[in-house]
Amino acid sequence: MSAKDCAHHHRERRKLYHRLFLALLCSIILILFIVFLIWLILRPTKPRFILQDATVYNFNVTGAAATGLNLLTTTIQVTLASRNPNERIGIYYDRLDVYATYRGQQITLPTLLPASYQGHKDVTIWSPFLNGNTVPVAPYLGLEISQDQNAGRVLINIRVDGRIRWKVGTFISGRYRLDANCPAYLSFGENYSPNSILVGSTAKYQLVQNCHVDV
Repeated sequence: MSAKDCAHHHRERRKLYHRLFLALLCSIILILFIVFLIWLILRPTKPRFILQDATVYNFNVTGAAATGLNLLTTTIQVTLASRNPNERIGIYYDRLDVYATYRGQQITLPTLLPASYQGHKDVTIWSPFLNGNTVPVAPYLGLEISQDQNAGRVLINIRVDGRIRWKVGTFISGRYRLDANCPAYLSFGENYSPNSILVGSTAKYQLVQNCHVDV
C-alpha cells in the first residue's frame, strides 16, 4: 500500500470516528431533551401533609437533683394525613420517621411508619404513637416548658423525616429526602381551647394544621 493510500485510509477512518461521535452526541442531547420535556410536562409536586389531631397522654417534666438536668416524659398519639396532588405521578414512601421536638430538641424517639405507595390524588393517613421516657433536657428548656405550661400553651413540632421516590408510568426515580414540620399548640390548665377534648388526664386536640414540606 502506497503512502497516498495510507493517508486516504487514515482520513476515511477519522471521518467515520467523527460521524460516530456526532451521532452519539446527538443521541445524548435528544435523550436529555426528552427527559427534560417530560419533567416540564409532569412536574412532580411535593406531597402535602396535614396534622389532623394530637392526643396527649403524658407531658411531664421533672427535675433530677443529682445531675441538674430536667427529665421530660412524653406520650402522644398524632394523626397525620398525606395527599399526593399529582395527576400522573405516584409516590413511594420508602421510609418515614415521625418524632416530636420542643424548641429544636428532639423529645421522643422516632416512630417508623410502614412503607407504602401513594397513587395519583390519593390520601394516606397514619396514627403513630410518639414516646419519650425521661428524656434529659437542658435546665433552661425544662424551665421554659414549665413556664409555657403555666401560661397555658406549649408549642411542639411534629417532624417527619423520610425517603421517597416518584413513579411515572413504569419509570421510578431515585430516592429523595422528605422533611415535614408540623406545629402543634397544646393548651394546659384553664386555657384549654375549644378544639380540645378532655377525658381524665388525657387531652385530644383537633388541630388540622398544615405542615411545611421540603423535598
